[in-house]
Amino acid sequence: MGLRIVIVQGHPDCRRPHLCHTLAEAYAEGAGEAGHSVELVEPARLAFPLLSSPAEWRHGTLPPQLEAVQESIRQADHLVLMYPLWLGDMPAMLKGFLEHVLRPGFAANPSAVRLSGDGSLRGRTARVVVSTPVAAPVYRWLHGAPSLKLVRRSIFVPAGIGPVRATVVGSTDDLSEEEVERWRVRLRRLGRRAR
Repeated sequence: MGLRIVIVQGHPDCRRPHLCHTLAEAYAEGAGEAGHSVELVEPARLAFPLLSSPAEWRHGTLPPQLEAVQESIRQADHLVLMYPLWLGDMPAMLKGFLEHVLRPGFAANPSAVRLSGDGSLRGRTARVVVSTPVAAPVYRWLHGAPSLKLVRRSIFVPAGIGPVRATVVGSTDDLSEEEVERWRVRLRRLGRRAR
């Protein structure tokens, strides 16, 4: 029996395809080939306001269009978060989406810092796929991969999600069609393995 996988494809431009769309499609294809059920969520196709106060984050009402997303995550075995690096981190639209969906009472606990992974989404695994114009080794080792650390330490681990694996697709401005196809093959393989 296959796993339930939710892919959050976080590129904020849904008017034309980008590398993140291509990689999400490849992962979903591989997962489907292996018998896993896959749901693709694209925050850019959902209308929601940004949160503007701690009180709103802790006690505000979740926009109705995001309630189904929360339920999908609750039912998932494996999460995939995909986004391009903009100014060294995830695009604002994706951050705003995560602030809504992973709020207190569902995943986050603002009054405790959990490093033990005992949060309410315990038992799920995740992969983060980041695309960047910087070479992957430069991003990981010279820059220290700050966005990946943020996702792991401040979002997924406190919610109990783990292990959290990462893929960095670097030098994206210079990728040839052959290199993009090689990345498609890698992501399809990861999808088949739900890794």
